[in-house]
Amino acid sequence: MNAAAIQPYALLDDQECEQRIRRARQVLGERLVILGHHYQRDEVFQHADFTGDSLKLSRQAAGTKAEYIVFCGVHFMAEVADILTRTDQVSILPDLAAGCSMADMADLQHVEKAWKELGEVLDPDEHVTPVTYINSAADLKAFCGEHGGIVCTSTNARHVLDWSFEHREKVLFFPDQHLGRNTGYTMGIPLEQMVVWDYDKPMGGLTAEQIRQAKIILWKGFCSVHQMFQPEQIDNFKQKYPETIVIAHPESPFEVCRKADFVGSTEYIIKTIAEGKPGSRWLVATELNMVNRLHDQHKAEGTNVHFMSPNVCMCSTMFRIDPQHLTWVLENLVDGVAVNQVSVPENTAELARLALNRMLEVSP
Repeated sequence: MNAAAIQPYALLDDQECEQRIRRARQVLGERLVILGHHYQRDEVFQHADFTGDSLKLSRQAAGTKAEYIVFCGVHFMAEVADILTRTDQVSILPDLAAGCSMADMADLQHVEKAWKELGEVLDPDEHVTPVTYINSAADLKAFCGEHGGIVCTSTNARHVLDWSFEHREKVLFFPDQHLGRNTGYTMGIPLEQMVVWDYDKPMGGLTAEQIRQAKIILWKGFCSVHQMFQPEQIDNFKQKYPETIVIAHPESPFEVCRKADFVGSTEYIIKTIAEGKPGSRWLVATELNMVNRLHDQHKAEGTNVHFMSPNVCMCSTMFRIDPQHLTWVLENLVDGVAVNQVSVPENTAELARLALNRMLEVSP
């Protein structure tokens, strides 16, 4: 990204950006599709042609005639869009600095090192299925494709783990330990058979016996947003409002999910609250922008939607996608210049696509 080129745009106010974004969209027409993740700020979210989670958005974009796919999300999402869309479609991220702290906690170097160290105890290609959450870099999806592994989302994690255990008796799950633990527990796997691999320690900080006894080896990674939610926050809120229904994203800590009435993906949370009784009260453990949007959508029916944490807790990297960056990207497209293109090398994309297609085959 050319910092000097975007600098004049940083001085624009949001209202002027909105007008210029709309003009650019009119010029580009069907050549453009804008994708908006649920965690995106409203000033950008309002311009999205499709809204949803990362996988759903990429598949929707692939079905359009658009030449340019502008993903208002984070880097791994734009990578998934590039992998799953046609070769004539260009995937663009308005700000290349919009990453994912969870995805950054697992990189190819550390995962390959872990795979090698597991080989000192057992043959991982015979006994371990690598499973990566979709919130990960393309080269980790490719690693799973190469080693008989698979990708999962927060929606299909259980189906993916069922498939994984049909092929091998153990799973190496990265980068989010909470999604892996919460999913494994609902499948009846005891906590003592789910160990945490600390990538900063030799052998992940585990003994050979712990590795042999484990069903799921959980990577020591987490979402900085969902990590903030604590079971005490539920207890404190329900002292004041005992009728509260608690719903949590499975990236939240184990103790939070155990206290929740419902646990599920962003799409699941939206659907469950929408189907709730008017006048009900919800305490929600997921990103702040999405919770605020749900609050505004349902307040007319008397439904109260509350954010679980007493502290502001939004996805700071997602927040980097602002109206100024979106304006800059679109006006460059009007001029025939695709800035901030995200392109996955074809050898990596091919293996990543293999792992993604395995997931799509086993998903309901």
